[in-house]
Amino acid sequence: MSYSYSFFRHIHEVQSQMGRLDSCDKQSVHLLENEIQARIDQIFSNLERLEILSSKEPPTKRQNAKLRVDQLKYDVQHLQTGLRNFQHRRYTREQQDKEREELMTRSYTTNDSETSIHIDETLQFNSSVRNAHQGIDDLLGSGTTILDGLRDQRKTLKGTQKKILDVANMLGLSNTVMRLIEKRAFQDKVIMIGGMLLTCVLMFLVFKYLT
Repeated sequence: MSYSYSFFRHIHEVQSQMGRLDSCDKQSVHLLENEIQARIDQIFSNLERLEILSSKEPPTKRQNAKLRVDQLKYDVQHLQTGLRNFQHRRYTREQQDKEREELMTRSYTTNDSETSIHIDETLQFNSSVRNAHQGIDDLLGSGTTILDGLRDQRKTLKGTQKKILDVANMLGLSNTVMRLIEKRAFQDKVIMIGGMLLTCVLMFLVFKYLT
């Protein structure tokens, strides 16, 4: 077909223009893109007319003519896809540059309501944490004091029990009296251990709910 050479020449010119896109500056790249798109649209329009003409070729030439038109369409579609891919990359790059510039130039003031809210929330949280830690420290201090007091009482009870036993032996008290004394000492010991366990449980519960 006599038109094939002309189409190949136009396609080659568009390819040459697309090769200059990467080297264009921001001001001229849009103009070059529009020019390339206009030439691609014109080639597509001419191909439609060429397809109509190829259908009127003699049967012996019609198949070859259709194949050449399909090949030209494929080449032009490839150019169209390449242009769209370049435009997409350029748009993405420009958006990233814009966002980076906005991030670098954005200024924050102490009167910014959103910033103030975040600061207030942070201060309130830190204050609550400090109060919780102070309460735990106070509780641990009280528990330590109570345990020390219980240990001292236990030692005192042991000493008293020993003295009572010594006096009882000296006075020759009966076995019944001795058993009563031992029973009372055992009860005191149970009360002391129970108090220690109760204190530990209370400390654990307070620690758990405060933190």
